[in-house]
Amino acid sequence: MSAICSARGCTTPASWELRWNNPKLHTPDRRKIWLACDAHKDSLSDFLGARSFLRDVVPHADPADPT
Repeated sequence: MSAICSARGCTTPASWELRWNNPKLHTPDRRKIWLACDAHKDSLSDFLGARSFLRDVVPHADPADPT
């Protein structure tokens, strides 16, 4: 089973990892991960960035996909 985008209602396979943390709740080294497809990468990044939660965006390597 492939990982899917974290955007509400989206069923597209994820191609990005949005790594974030809430500094009021998490230690500085902790990272939570939202997955995003190409269509939702910017909107999810903007949402996290507006709250100063976004730390990094990297390509998602799906372990279920051997390519």
